[in-house]
Amino acid sequence: MPVVREFRLPDLGEGLTGAEVVRWMVEVGEVIVVDQPVVEVETAKAVVEVPCPYGGVVTARYGEEGEEIAVGAPLVTVAVAASGGAGDEPVGSAGSAGSAGSGAGRAPAASAEVERPLVGYGVAETGKGGRRRRVGVAAAGAAPVAAPAVTAPTAAVAAAPAPAPAGPVVVPVISPLVRRLAREQGVDLAALTGSGPDGLIMRADVERAVAAKVAAPAAARPAAAAVPEGVVPLRGLRKAVAEKLSRSHREIPAATCWVDADATELMALRRQLNATPGPKVSVLALLARICTVALARFPELNSSVTEDGSGIVRHSAVHLGFAAQGERGLVVPVVRDAQARSTEQLGEELGRLTEAARSGALTPAELTGGTFTLNNYGVFGVDGSTPILNHPEAAMLGVGRIVAKPWVHGGELAVREVTQLSFTFDHRVCDGGTAGGFLRFVADCVEQPGMLLRQL
Repeated sequence: MPVVREFRLPDLGEGLTGAEVVRWMVEVGEVIVVDQPVVEVETAKAVVEVPCPYGGVVTARYGEEGEEIAVGAPLVTVAVAASGGAGDEPVGSAGSAGSAGSGAGRAPAASAEVERPLVGYGVAETGKGGRRRRVGVAAAGAAPVAAPAVTAPTAAVAAAPAPAPAGPVVVPVISPLVRRLAREQGVDLAALTGSGPDGLIMRADVERAVAAKVAAPAAARPAAAAVPEGVVPLRGLRKAVAEKLSRSHREIPAATCWVDADATELMALRRQLNATPGPKVSVLALLARICTVALARFPELNSSVTEDGSGIVRHSAVHLGFAAQGERGLVVPVVRDAQARSTEQLGEELGRLTEAARSGALTPAELTGGTFTLNNYGVFGVDGSTPILNHPEAAMLGVGRIVAKPWVHGGELAVREVTQLSFTFDHRVCDGGTAGGFLRFVADCVEQPGMLLRQL
C-alpha cells in the first residue's frame, strides 16, 4: 500500500528561519521523481528551487504564492509506493525486485486501479476524448520494473492517515488549468462539489461558481482588506534587509571616521597591470587586496561580538563581503578566504560573484558567513556614506567615487584622482586609535600601492 510522506521545508542557509513561496513547480496529483524541484522560494539570501527527496504522487501543497513558510513546516506530502513491504522507498529509486510471483500478482491490480482519476489531476469525462495519466503500470507478463508501481492517488489518499485538521485539504480537481482558473477568479475549490467522475471538479463547476459570485449582491461579499494607498508591503529580501539593519542599529554602537586619499598612483598601477596579457584587474580587486593586508595588521577588526555580548570572536580567515547590485536589490556576496588569494584571484572571484548577483543565481552559502565588508558606493556617483554595519560583522570600509580634484602634491597644486574612504566600526571591539590606524594604513596603500610589497 502507498505511504504518505511529509516533506518539510529544510534549512536553506545559515540563520534563515523561513522562506516565501515564489512559484509552485508541481500540482497536486502530479507524479514526481526523487529530487525533483517542487517549489521555488525566496529566502533572505536568494531565490532557490527546493527538491523533494520522495518520488510519488503529490497529495497536498502547503502555502500559496507570496506566503511565508517557516523552516521545518510542512511543504508537500507525497504518496510513496511501498516496496517489498518496506513501505518506505521513494518512487523512481531502485528497490528489491521481489519474487516473480508477487510482481505478477500486483500488475493486474495496478492496471485496474490506474484507470481511476488522479486526485488533484483527474481525467476528462468518460467518452469525450479526455486523456488519462498512467503511473507505474506493468504490462501483463512483463518483468517487474525497478521503480515500484504507484496506485491511483485516490486510493493512496484513502489508505493514508488523514491529515491534521489544520492542514490543507486535498481537493479533486481535473487539471492545473482548472485550479489556475479558480485561483484567478477567487473561487474556493474546497467549497465546490464536483460534477465529474468521483466528484472531480470540472471547468464548468468553477465557471458556475464565478457566475454565482458575480450575480451575488456586492454587499453580501466579504470586503477585501483595505491597503492604504502608496504602502508597499515589506516582504522577501526587502523585509530581511530591513530586519537585519534594524537589529544592527539597535545592538551595535557604531562609529565612523573618514579620510580623503590620492588614488592617482593606484589607478596608474591598475592601468599598468591591465596593459599586459591576462585577466583584467578591477579597482575593487585592488581595494580587496588592500583590505586583507590591513586586516592582517589590525586583526581586531576582523571579528564579531558574541550573541550575548560577553565576548569577542576573532576570525582567523577573512571572508570578505562586498556590496553588489542584483536583480532583487542590493546583496552582499562573500569571497571565502580572501586573505589567501592573490589580486588576480580576488578579481576572478569578485567577477564571478558579481555576475551571479546580477542574474539572481547566488546561493545562500555565497551570501552568508562574511567577517568584513567592502562597500564601493562610488559606483553610484557619490563621495561619502556612513553605512550601517552588516550584522554581526564589526567593520565596513566604504569607498567613494574616484574623481579628478585639485590636490597639493609634492608641494604644488595639481589635479589628482581623489577618493574619500569611510570606515564604520563596532566600538565594542576596539577604540578609535585602532580604527584610525586601520583607515590610515588603507589610505597610505591607496596613495602608495608599492607599500603592499612590504607585506608579501
